[in-house]
Amino acid sequence: MNGIEKITARIDADTQAEIDRILGDAHAQAEAIAAKYRSQAAAEDADLLVRSQKAAAEREERLVSAAQMEARKSLLTVKQEMVEQAYQRALEKLRALPKEQYVDLLAAMLVRASSTGKEEVVFSPEDREEAGRAAVSRANDLLARAAAPELPLGDGAVASFLNKVAANVSAFAQGTAMLTLSEETRPMQGGFILKNGRIEVNCTFDAMIRSEREQTAGAVAKLLFPET
Repeated sequence: MNGIEKITARIDADTQAEIDRILGDAHAQAEAIAAKYRSQAAAEDADLLVRSQKAAAEREERLVSAAQMEARKSLLTVKQEMVEQAYQRALEKLRALPKEQYVDLLAAMLVRASSTGKEEVVFSPEDREEAGRAAVSRANDLLARAAAPELPLGDGAVASFLNKVAANVSAFAQGTAMLTLSEETRPMQGGFILKNGRIEVNCTFDAMIRSEREQTAGAVAKLLFPET
């Protein structure tokens, strides 16, 4: 090998060494940069995971809260329906009373609702002729007896006669204070309307149930749902 070839070989060796050094530095820098970004990416991934988990937990909490609220609403609706059914059942039982019990109930209601004994009683078309007429008659008898209690005269025809006279005198003394059966009828589901001039007292079963519900709905709910 002559001198030029040696010089050329030396230059080539030095050049290759420099190339190798530069490449080595480049690889090292690239690895450092890659490691940096891998670390940053891992940190961002961890942060994203934490935020995702937090967002998922918050969403789950919102969903659970919404579900609980919806469940409470559903339960409240069921309770209200059950309470409504309880009063509806009571109304149905009143409407289904045997005739004699129904007449007794109407008569007792008339006596309690009457303030003068001279009111006019309005019934439904279905009740007027039979149950209504019988109830007014029975109520008038009860009002007369209340105004003139039976005399303590013992048994016998004389005592019975005197008691009847006393009842008749009492009714006469009240100025013929007798409830009257109105010619008017109105649609209603049991009960009656008591009229005294322009003043009316609603004693229909529907009105009674509504009034009773306003006062007792809470107690009925507790009886139906004692653990809630």
